[in-house]
Amino acid sequence: MKVIQGILLLVAIGITNGAEAKLQCKGPHVNVPKDWITMVPPCIQKMRDQVEIELRAAVTYLAMGAHFSRDVVNRPGFAKMFFEHANEEREHAMKVIAYLLMRGELTSDVAKLIRNPMPLKEHWESGVAALKDALKLETEVTNRIRSIIMECETPQGETFNDYHLVDYLTGDFLEEQYKGQRDLAGKISTLDKMMESHGALGEFLFDKKLLKGQPV
Repeated sequence: MKVIQGILLLVAIGITNGAEAKLQCKGPHVNVPKDWITMVPPCIQKMRDQVEIELRAAVTYLAMGAHFSRDVVNRPGFAKMFFEHANEEREHAMKVIAYLLMRGELTSDVAKLIRNPMPLKEHWESGVAALKDALKLETEVTNRIRSIIMECETPQGETFNDYHLVDYLTGDFLEEQYKGQRDLAGKISTLDKMMESHGALGEFLFDKKLLKGQPV
């Protein structure tokens, strides 16, 4: 019986693949002028790499949210905050992709932008430990963005200075990164003090404030 099921499965896959092959179509080659495409190779590669960096940050925040959602941890406030951070990092990756599309530099190897990013960790001993890891993660992302800015403002071996990309990253990304880092640093300071004075109860109260969206 299992053999018959296996044969039927293979036949079904073959039929499906054949149908997909018939549905595929190739349009005529379009000769679009390339003069408007001005990004230089070092900037292109760094921006492509940034997509993976943002997605890795998003997956790490998802892991944090999942960890604090576990019944044996049960910190819904922390989970809510980290899931929100995951959405923000995913949106950042989408913004980088949109920028590459706007500049005409996403016409090939699109699948290579997403290479199964894995979270940096999956378990955290406490809320403070997770916040400290989040701050390290944001600092790494910030430094990567700054490296793109430095590379594209004066690209080595190139005469083209990409001031538009530099302005875009400085205005749209860096300010948000710096604000996020300051927010995490403040949360670490507050939670450290609360745990020093109240122990485990301090983390519990901090989590309730996060859940209600109250300032901490």
